[in-house]
Amino acid sequence: MINAIYKFSRPENEPVKSYAPGTKERKELREKLEELKNQKLDIPLIIGGKEIRTGNTGKVVMPHNHGHVLATYHKAGPEEVKAAVEAALEARKKWSEMPWIERASINLKIAELLATKYRSLINAATMLGQSKNPFQAEIDAACETIDFLRFNVYYASQIYADQPSNSPGVINRMEYRPLEGFIFALSPFNFTSIASNLSMAPVLMGNTVVWKPATTSILSNYYLMKIYEEAGLPEGVINFIPGQGSVIGKEIFSHPDFGGVHFTGSTSTFKHFWKTIGSNIGKYKAYPRIVGETGGKDFIFVHKSADAKQVATAITRGAFEYQGQKCSAASRAYIPESLWNDIFNFVKNDIEDFTVGDTDDFGNFMNAVIDESAFDSIMSFINEAKNSDKAEILIGGNGDKSKGYFIEPTVIKVTDPHFVTMEEEIFGPVITIYVYDDDKYEETLKLCDETSPYALTGAIFSKDREALLKGYEMLRNSAGNFYLNDKPTGAVVDQQPFGGARASGTNDKAGSYLNLIRWTNPRTVKETLVPPVDYRYPFLEKE
Repeated sequence: MINAIYKFSRPENEPVKSYAPGTKERKELREKLEELKNQKLDIPLIIGGKEIRTGNTGKVVMPHNHGHVLATYHKAGPEEVKAAVEAALEARKKWSEMPWIERASINLKIAELLATKYRSLINAATMLGQSKNPFQAEIDAACETIDFLRFNVYYASQIYADQPSNSPGVINRMEYRPLEGFIFALSPFNFTSIASNLSMAPVLMGNTVVWKPATTSILSNYYLMKIYEEAGLPEGVINFIPGQGSVIGKEIFSHPDFGGVHFTGSTSTFKHFWKTIGSNIGKYKAYPRIVGETGGKDFIFVHKSADAKQVATAITRGAFEYQGQKCSAASRAYIPESLWNDIFNFVKNDIEDFTVGDTDDFGNFMNAVIDESAFDSIMSFINEAKNSDKAEILIGGNGDKSKGYFIEPTVIKVTDPHFVTMEEEIFGPVITIYVYDDDKYEETLKLCDETSPYALTGAIFSKDREALLKGYEMLRNSAGNFYLNDKPTGAVVDQQPFGGARASGTNDKAGSYLNLIRWTNPRTVKETLVPPVDYRYPFLEKE
C-alpha cells in the first residue's frame, strides 16, 4: 500500500548550455546533427503502443534545405483516429486510478532522459526539422521541455494538497479527478516544448490523450513520443497520430467521449474548433474543456525617456530570433520621434551584423522559415508594403526559396498606424514601426491598445517611472505577458507563466498551476462521523 504523503519541492530551471567552441555539448550536438542528416526515418502512427503504417505518407524536409528529406511519416485516416480514441479510453481505466506519485515519477524520468541521454538528439531533431540555431533549440527543446515536466509535478503536488477545512464531527476532502473521456492535443511547429506540454500536462493529471503533431515538427515530436515510451508511459496513454487536421478533427469533435482540447496554433483554427464544439454540444457526455493559446500582434512601446540601445536590442532579438516565428515575437513598435534616428541606426547596425543560413553553421543568427506556405504568406505582407504609399521598407524585404525558405530580416516604417502590417499577424522576420510625436504618449498608448484584436505579449521601455506606470495601466488588457524594459519574448516556466486573452487565447497560463487545474474535475467529499437521527432543529422547540 502506498500511504506516503509526498511533497515535491520547487525545482530549479534547467541551466542553458552555451554550445561555445570547445565545449562537450557542441561536439555532441554536431555529431548528432550528422547522424540525423544521414538517415531517413519511417515514422509510424503509435496507437495503443503499437506502430501503425497506413501507406499514406508525407515527407519531413529541412526548411533551410528543402530538397533534403529527413523522414517519411504515415498519415492517420478516419479508422486510425477512431482506434486512437478507443485506445485512449481503454488506457484511461488504469491510468486515471494510478497513484499520482507514479504518474509524477514518469514525468520526472522523461525530464531526466531529456536532460542527459537525449539532450543532443532532441536539439538536433529540432534544429534540422524546425530550422532553429543551437541556442533557440536548447532553450526550447531541452530546457523548456524539461522545465514543464519538472515544474508541473511540483504544481500538481500543490493542487492535490489544497484541501478544504473540516468542522466538528465532519471530515471534508477534495478529490481532483481527471476529466471524463479523452483529451485532444494539437501542437504547433515552432516549439518542441509546447508539443510536449500540450500532451503531458493533461496526462500528469490522470487524463489520456490523442495527439496530433504539426506536420512540420514531426521529427522532434516522434522522438518525444519514443522517449515517453522509454520512460514507462503505459500504452494508449498518449496516441500519436500525424495527419490532416480536417480528417482527424471530424472524428474527434463528433465523439461523445470528447473531454477537452489543448491547443496552440492560429486564431482562425481555434475559433473553428470552438464553433464545431458548440454545434456538437448535445452529443457530449460533459462540457468539454477548451484551452488554447493562439495568435499575437506583439508590441514594443517606447517612451521618450528610454535608452535607445536597449530598445534596439529588444527589437532585433524580439523580432528576429527564430525568424519571428514565435507567438510572442515583436511585430510592431511605437517609437517617439526624438529617439527614432538613434534606435534605427542601432537596429540597422545589428541587422548588418546578422548572418542568415543553414543550421549547420552555428554562426548564423537566423535560419529559414518553416515551409513554402509560410514563406509565401510572409512575402505577401512584405510585397503589400512595397506597393503602398503608406509604408516604406527600410531594411530587408527580400526572400529566396530556391534551396531553403529564407527571408531577410525586414523593417517597415508606416505613416498609417492601421496599415495591415501593424494589425495582422505575420509570423515571420518582419517588424513594423510607427513613429509618433513625443507629446502624444498617452494618445498613442490608446492607439496601441485598440489597434490589434490580440493580447498576447507586449513591452514598454521607459526610464520615467510615472510614464512606465501610465503605460502599465493603459495597456493592462493588451497583453497577458507584459514586459517592463525588456523584449516581449523569452517567457520562462515558473517565472513568467505564458498566455494571453482577447483573440490570443483562453489565458490558462502554461508554466503554472493554472493550466493543470483545467485538466481536473474536482469532487468534494463530506464524511459525517456520527450522522443525526432526529430531523428537528433546536429552533423548532416550544418556548
